[in-house]
Amino acid sequence: MHRHYRRLLAAAGAAVAVTVAAPLAFAAPQNGAAGGEGDQAVAAASEAELAATRPAFKMPFLCGQQWLGSNWNGHSPAHSIDWNHYDSNGNPDDRGRRVFASAGGTVLESHYSTTTGYGNTVVIGHGNGWQTRYAHLKTRGVQKGDKVKVGARIGQVGATSAKYTLSPHLHYEQIHNGRTVVAVVQGVTWHDFTKRNQTSKNRCG
Repeated sequence: MHRHYRRLLAAAGAAVAVTVAAPLAFAAPQNGAAGGEGDQAVAAASEAELAATRPAFKMPFLCGQQWLGSNWNGHSPAHSIDWNHYDSNGNPDDRGRRVFASAGGTVLESHYSTTTGYGNTVVIGHGNGWQTRYAHLKTRGVQKGDKVKVGARIGQVGATSAKYTLSPHLHYEQIHNGRTVVAVVQGVTWHDFTKRNQTSKNRCG
């Protein structure tokens, strides 16, 4: 019995040694780094991959209109932007304003969502895994399967939601391979927790 117990302990010790040693072959930081450099390299590679395929997304509004975009802390999903428009006196006047496709593609969704807070929502597929989502719309002007060009009218700004009471605004996402990513709009990167005005170049030609 004692010899059997010692054999079990020896075998268990060998297994633990293998389990602990194995990850060191690929997990150890290079050049004495604590892992930060590796993380930065992966992030840079991911951004380079996105940049190589990302469409030249334009703002989803009429040429010359200035909108205030907000990518706020706690916004769901992360990286999405809420757009608001104000009149010359600083009063919100975005309800009913026209919404246009950021890039050309195929309408993948056009429906009123009762299972999320999106309300009237349109999703456009742009190829290479890219999509854009437009939510809380007052109206939808396209149907699933429609082919649209950049600047095609797809709806109006609203405040629809099956879950929340909202003030009018456009909820906007850029999605790659099913994941909402940091948006790049007309060459401007919307890093997390950014709030800025931007002027639309959509439908300018």
